[in-house]
Amino acid sequence: MERIGPWLQRSWDRRAAGNFIAGGSGSGLAIVAALDAFWSGDPKPAAFAVAASLIALGLLLVWFEIGRPWRFLHVFFHPQTSWMTREATLAPLFLLALAAAAWSGPSTGSGWALAALAAFLAFAFLYSQARILRAAQGIPAWREGALVPLFLATGFAEGAGLFLALFALSAAIPFTGGPFTGGPFAGGPFAGGPFVAGLALAAILAREIAWRAYRRSLAHRGAPKGALEALKAIDLPVLFLGTLAPFFLIAAALAFPRAAGLLALAGGVLAVLAGWLIKAVVVTRAAFTQGFALPHLSRLAPAAGGKSARPGWS
Repeated sequence: MERIGPWLQRSWDRRAAGNFIAGGSGSGLAIVAALDAFWSGDPKPAAFAVAASLIALGLLLVWFEIGRPWRFLHVFFHPQTSWMTREATLAPLFLLALAAAAWSGPSTGSGWALAALAAFLAFAFLYSQARILRAAQGIPAWREGALVPLFLATGFAEGAGLFLALFALSAAIPFTGGPFTGGPFAGGPFAGGPFVAGLALAAILAREIAWRAYRRSLAHRGAPKGALEALKAIDLPVLFLGTLAPFFLIAAALAFPRAAGLLALAGGVLAVLAGWLIKAVVVTRAAFTQGFALPHLSRLAPAAGGKSARPGWS
């Protein structure tokens, strides 16, 4: 029975996980940067530049994973059926929009339009990434429908956490005239930061709800034991270090302005790392195939009794 049970796929490794990690964080950061610019009227072009760097890094990692890297153009051949094709098609447009938003900043009419375009393409890119895994019907942990809202929620949480961490750090280090000048903590304690802090708090809670819904739905539908065990192993770290700790740290940054920078930096980093952990485990350690099921065993085997068997499942 063990020979027909689920096995851990090896085709998508840490490089593939790196694409979902960097791509999700970059997309989330672009969306948060655009929302912050519209809300505060204080454009932060460096956030778009960092988002573009993350997206490029993720694409580079997945390019390294391809067995024949120079045949990457084949990924563009099936936009009508493949979410990977849609992601690849969006990528150059997304990077151009991010570069343009980083160069101009949304302080002008065209700048606002570029920020809005970058945010729209960021959401489309993030959604496409989530649907890539959803389309892998042979991997129960990936094909679960609740995975899509989980990846969307953690993308937002990572983006907000990264935004807070980057600009809390930039306010603490004197980048005189540099690209990070004018972070959300510049010009007073936590100046401009409450809006993004609120986004981060909402996104962290949404991710925890989506994480619980994903695990509950997967267990209800049935999944390989190895996948459920891999997800269970990170449940407490996600709860305490990825939800409770960053939530209270960021909330404390709002309550204690003098320590806002340090608190938001710590909370933002934890929010980002939790999302990375979730995606790394889902893509690699929980990626068990469904194996084979025997709908009816022979009655000639006394132990079988004619019952069905699905070895390795819970």
